[in-house]
Amino acid sequence: MQRGPRRAPVPQPPRPEGGLPTVEEVSAGGVVIRPGARGFEAAIIARYNRGGRLEWCLPKGHPEGEEDYACAAVREVEEETGITGSILTTLGSIEYWFTVPTHRVHKTVHHFLLEAVGGVLTIENDPDHEAVDVAWVALEDLDRTLSFPNERRIVGAARQVIADTL
Repeated sequence: MQRGPRRAPVPQPPRPEGGLPTVEEVSAGGVVIRPGARGFEAAIIARYNRGGRLEWCLPKGHPEGEEDYACAAVREVEEETGITGSILTTLGSIEYWFTVPTHRVHKTVHHFLLEAVGGVLTIENDPDHEAVDVAWVALEDLDRTLSFPNERRIVGAARQVIADTL
């Protein structure tokens, strides 16, 4: 697989006196797939960002208690999409920064490739009520649908795994 240039992490300057503190967050989620009319489809969710813009993204969320990343990914995918998934492999992690009024957040998200083994698309079981819609989208259409380039790269990794193994 040919990949584009990798962007090096942007070093973050030390927090100036009186600046916002930094909080580390970790989430897990993934690309849950099923056979579709044109190859495979993935379940993705829509949510509104803090600015009120609709964003389509991969399902993800925080591990609970002593839950490992794989278990958190399975649970979060099911909560946010209604689809029960079985992990096929890991796809890698992404990192990003954002700011909320009280602090800066450095977030790491661990992604997995999951096979859909049950369930029905729904957002009714999302405990945070962040998801406002859910859809099956052909893998080949995700580059045009997903809002974030880092998630499109994760889908590229999923496509490669599928091409190599399924």
